[in-house]
Amino acid sequence: MDRPLDIDTFELLRSTLRRFVDTQLIPAEDQVEAEDDIPPSIVQAMRELGLFGLSIPEEYGGLGLTMREEALLMQELGRASLAFRSVIGTTVGIGSQGIVIDGTQAQKREWLPRLASGEAISSFALTEPGAGSDAASITTRADRDGDTYRINGVKRFITNAPRASVFTVMARSERDKPGAAGISAFIVPADTPGITLGKPDAKMGQRGTKTCDVAFEDVAVPASSIIGERPGQGFKTAMKVLDRGRIHMSAVALGMCERLIAESVRYACERVQFGQPIGAFQLIQAMLADSQTELVAGRAMVEAVAQRFDSGERVSQEAACSKYFTSEAVGRIADRAVQIHGGAGYMAAYKIERFFRDVRLLRIYEGSSQIQQLIIAKSMLRDAGLAV
Repeated sequence: MDRPLDIDTFELLRSTLRRFVDTQLIPAEDQVEAEDDIPPSIVQAMRELGLFGLSIPEEYGGLGLTMREEALLMQELGRASLAFRSVIGTTVGIGSQGIVIDGTQAQKREWLPRLASGEAISSFALTEPGAGSDAASITTRADRDGDTYRINGVKRFITNAPRASVFTVMARSERDKPGAAGISAFIVPADTPGITLGKPDAKMGQRGTKTCDVAFEDVAVPASSIIGERPGQGFKTAMKVLDRGRIHMSAVALGMCERLIAESVRYACERVQFGQPIGAFQLIQAMLADSQTELVAGRAMVEAVAQRFDSGERVSQEAACSKYFTSEAVGRIADRAVQIHGGAGYMAAYKIERFFRDVRLLRIYEGSSQIQQLIIAKSMLRDAGLAV
């Protein structure tokens, strides 16, 4: 279990990140939207701040933050366009955590320092044209030939694939074991022969994020590239990382809640109709109050589940509750923000319509809202003694 930083050190880190968001990220949002890319200078600044190594232990060059500390920083980073967070997200998540939790010492020494520094960017290759929420149904194969595996298959919507130095590839290696039991997690350098990237995806929102298909055609990797060198454990490794990832995404959603509310309050104070600022009207006040209430509730939920995670408790149900609530809440808050801005909220110049589109994805990835509902309900029923 990671030890928390001393309060002064953490608050310095947090204030530095907040200043970085305010002075560099938010001013660059329009450029990112126009160019559909993150300026290299900003990516380098993120490296220098240590953002790629938030969750990697200090002994491997990371910051080794607790879940609570990571969540607080993600609330700061989440106030800017979500594309910025996406740059580090796949590395901070399973790209590093699968190796931290289940990797061999050799794998940790080889990859974690490079991931922590941002020298290497990791991408998680799980989703396929025919497998998304039903992750255990993946068909990408990894066929063993002596001390080598040959990977064949296509992965879809893979975040950071065009930026990746290394992929964590989920592939079916144990042909005699159906479902999740037959899946292994492979560490595959992006320059391995046989890997082909598809055309960058055109998306509803989150311009500046990079996703595309990744095709694996007879990609040869050593057996030692399986995380932990334990075939058939890949799905279990992914599941171990999910709770942390869902708390992380909950915090990101809260950051954008804060941004949307701040923009709405500002506009309500400045926009004059019927001879007074629209914030003086009670129906506008009601929308602001509803949004603030959801933000406060979400913060309390994320704080509580992060602390329980750090104490070593099992929090799968609570992490699912947190991700479900906050990702749905930010959608409602974004909708109210458009309504408060009126016609201006529909225009690109005010950014609100952009954020409205951006946050829609939060209800889908890291497990859709419907998957979170199933996790929550099944946990409740099992606790009551019903086999589901």
